Amino acid sequence: MIYNDIDFNNKTILITGGAGFIGSNLAFYFQDFFPEAKVVIFDIFRSEETFSNGNLKSFGHYKNLIGFHGDILCGDLNSAKDLALLNTYDFDYIFHEAAISDTRVYDQEIIMQTNVNSFYSILEMAKKNHAKLIYASSAATYGSLPSPQTVGKESPENPYGFSKYAMDQIAYRYMKEYPQMHIVGLKYFNVYGAREFFKDKTASTVIQFGHQILLGQAPKLFEGSDKIVRDFVYIKDVIQANIKACQAKKSGVYNVGTGKPRSFQDIADILQKELGTNYGTEYFPNPFTGYQMHTQAEIQNSKKYLGYTPQWELEEGIKDYISEIKRMYDEEVKTC
Repeated sequence: MIYNDIDFNNKTILITGGAGFIGSNLAFYFQDFFPEAKVVIFDIFRSEETFSNGNLKSFGHYKNLIGFHGDILCGDLNSAKDLALLNTYDFDYIFHEAAISDTRVYDQEIIMQTNVNSFYSILEMAKKNHAKLIYASSAATYGSLPSPQTVGKESPENPYGFSKYAMDQIAYRYMKEYPQMHIVGLKYFNVYGAREFFKDKTASTVIQFGHQILLGQAPKLFEGSDKIVRDFVYIKDVIQANIKACQAKKSGVYNVGTGKPRSFQDIADILQKELGTNYGTEYFPNPFTGYQMHTQAEIQNSKKYLGYTPQWELEEGIKDYISEIKRMYDEEVKTC
């Protein structure tokens, strides 16, 4: 679906983190609907290095880009030499999706270097190129604040959330000092959908529960999961928000969710219905202290200034996603 009247054909588009979940979906959106667009992907790509918590340091995966025909550059946001590879292009749009996005990484130095220091370089690149900049912020900036989560009322509780909060503050300063720039930050809530598999342990509960069920197991949920709710937003609505942000009525930071929180139990139940199983649910104690029990995006400004209206209810999103969940299970899980 084409989400606005911008003709991206013959435009040059940079997607940082383009081999990752959201970035790769953006890349194929442009390829599918605007085949004459010049799309450039900049991604560090996946290594087998892990953080102290055991999670992978990078998630970009070549399999997310099979069938992609644009330019691909392997590079590190922390390397001036790598970023200089982009100087040969004159970008019209920049979608900055690259980041360390694991909320349970507590190495503050690497997160701040990767997420915050590099953001100055991206902003300067957008200024130099007169490019419209859309960047990934995060609902993690809200911490454990009560719902609905509202832009301008943030209280991050981990290094990742703080790094995104810092990016927003930098973006606000650029908006003020350079009012001619078009800068939009998007605070993603709990995104699920195609091409998230290679996020490994940080992929959504939707694909994790789906693969547990396909393995013939009852989905494993925290005790009380019927009361743990999140604002789950389908990847196609996230792409909608990114594209509509290119025509935002004003620069700013906006929530990207549905405004309709749903429980983890809902996800497990919808998946079993779609997969035709009845394994019940296996519950275990929640090991995390200070666990966020409720998120709900306040999206009035997103509707007003972006024209963003979520189109996918959880039931419809999961139904649309089922074939991909099965495909990834057959290609990646069952063969392990």
